[in-house]
Amino acid sequence: MPHTFFVLHMHVVFSTKHRRPLIGPDLQVRLWPYLGSLARDKKLTPLIIGGTDNHIHMLMGLPALTLLPHAMRKIKACSSKWVNDTFGRRTGFAWQEGYGAFAIAASQVDRTIRYIRGQAAHHRRVTFEEEYIAFLKRNNVDYDPAFVFG
Repeated sequence: MPHTFFVLHMHVVFSTKHRRPLIGPDLQVRLWPYLGSLARDKKLTPLIIGGTDNHIHMLMGLPALTLLPHAMRKIKACSSKWVNDTFGRRTGFAWQEGYGAFAIAASQVDRTIRYIRGQAAHHRRVTFEEEYIAFLKRNNVDYDPAFVFG
């Protein structure tokens, strides 16, 4: 085969440190686009970014030669610094140490976009902790509950 074709969509989920509710609507309208610009700088293709006051969902296209761990380390570090520099360090804004990254089939991209857009309504019924554990189980991730949330 003379050509290589590569399509990988990743649904990345991470929370604020200790899941503190630090991402209010005033920050969300600025943080989501900023996270998108950081993702593009790392050669990722952000399709949608959203979440609630204590966590983020990012659906991104991942090119063949981009290593997600390197990109996520930079995205989280730069955005945390930006929040503290822009909105003041008094909030003590920080992200949790890790993240979840789940491959999404191309046929599920539209469904995932709707899911991320509906986060506010979704979290009136389900906590972030319940949602995250459900992601781990649905994706057959072997995890120790003592270390999921730190």
